[in-house]
Amino acid sequence: MNLELMLPLCIYLVLVLGVGFWASRHRTGGNFMQEYFIGNRSMGGLVLAMTLVATYTSASSFIGGPGAAYKVGLGWVLLAMIQLPTVWLTLGVLGKKFAIIARRVNAVTINDMLWARYQSRAVVVLGSVTIILAFIATMVVQFIGGARLLETATGLSYQQGLFLFASCVLLYTVIGGFRAVVMTDALQGIVMLIGTGALLAGILIAGDGLPNLVHQLKEIDPKLVSPQGAGDMLTQPFMLSFWVLVCIGVVGLPHSALRCFGYRDSKALHRGILIGTIVCALLMFGMHLAGALGRAILPGMDSPDKIMPSLMMEVLPPWLAGVFLAAPMAAIMSTIDSQLIQASATLVKDLYLNYLNPRQEKLEVRVPRLSLLCTLILGTLVLLAALQPPEMIIWLNLLAFGGLQAVFLWPLVLGLYWSRANGPGALASMVCGILCYGTLSQWGIKVAGLHAIVPSLALGLAAFVLVSLLTPAPDQRVRRLFDQN
Repeated sequence: MNLELMLPLCIYLVLVLGVGFWASRHRTGGNFMQEYFIGNRSMGGLVLAMTLVATYTSASSFIGGPGAAYKVGLGWVLLAMIQLPTVWLTLGVLGKKFAIIARRVNAVTINDMLWARYQSRAVVVLGSVTIILAFIATMVVQFIGGARLLETATGLSYQQGLFLFASCVLLYTVIGGFRAVVMTDALQGIVMLIGTGALLAGILIAGDGLPNLVHQLKEIDPKLVSPQGAGDMLTQPFMLSFWVLVCIGVVGLPHSALRCFGYRDSKALHRGILIGTIVCALLMFGMHLAGALGRAILPGMDSPDKIMPSLMMEVLPPWLAGVFLAAPMAAIMSTIDSQLIQASATLVKDLYLNYLNPRQEKLEVRVPRLSLLCTLILGTLVLLAALQPPEMIIWLNLLAFGGLQAVFLWPLVLGLYWSRANGPGALASMVCGILCYGTLSQWGIKVAGLHAIVPSLALGLAAFVLVSLLTPAPDQRVRRLFDQN
């Protein structure tokens, strides 16, 4: 075990745990669910920006994305920059209107908003089941990424790294709730920025500058410096699919959309859009460029998912590598905690309180205990599932993200901006979207070479519009609620 690496990393993990305990001791009181699941809507602009970026930036972005850039080359760096407007899109499309309506209906979860808009139990149940299943899959990916990071960089076994990483994340999330999640996200966003910059500087120094690194890539394979990339995988249908999957479709990710519930005021929203877009651009460019240039530093990597920790070990002194090992750890932890707290909210608020506890008995005692217990149980199940990891985790992560988008994108967006949208239309869109996505993904069917998400979203949109127009319009009370600014 490399103690020079472990010591600064352990200090970072202790700091994160300290933030979680601080959050648990500084709750503002009042309604438990408002506090535990959305932090009493108190985020400022900087925290909003950092928590949204950190939530979106995951193991796929910091481990899988650079791994793909390592294999494909500089063309993948250009492709990755498609993600630059994700914060602007999420907060710009959903932000203000989402927050106003969420306060009117006292919404704590995404499914609270769906119920207020569509008044359909089927929509809520389908949305809840999708969130839980997809989040379990994506959290498995994050746990695998954290464990591989520790395995590669510190000499711990995969299982030892997994248990160390998982224990830390579960502890501060269970104890601190949403407030701990967003505060640690802000810390982790800053760490990611510093770590990305340090690693990129180390690579440029070790490779004698950018021109020399590009020249070495060209000697390995000229396609590594071409827009099409090695293997000619960056075709037009692939790029269109990627643009939909990791840019436009991100608006439909529930754990990102939920951040629109928690900011304090309009000033915080506007600052969050500006800061978040800048931070997202720096992180995406830096991480993927490091992965692509890393091919020149370490040309013989057998597993692309190990390129980031391997580069840290190669180009930075051991103690400094230990400090900046926290950057990809932060990316992974910030996604897990967000999904874990929302999956727990879905189980407790959307399913248990609405359908399994009709008498609403002793909620002041039962809800806090159930929330903590559900968070712990879900995290433990994900930990057990991560014991047998697959290769190239970026694809598993994108598969789960696509499923969430196929279900939630149109019900969220059209529910806010189309007054004729109704429950049958939303349900038809969700069912058609997920069935199409699941069928095309399972059988590897590519319509015109496109990723399954593109035809799935197109079919979901068509089903939503058609069924909404053929069925009765929503109640006037609902329309007035969502039409008011």
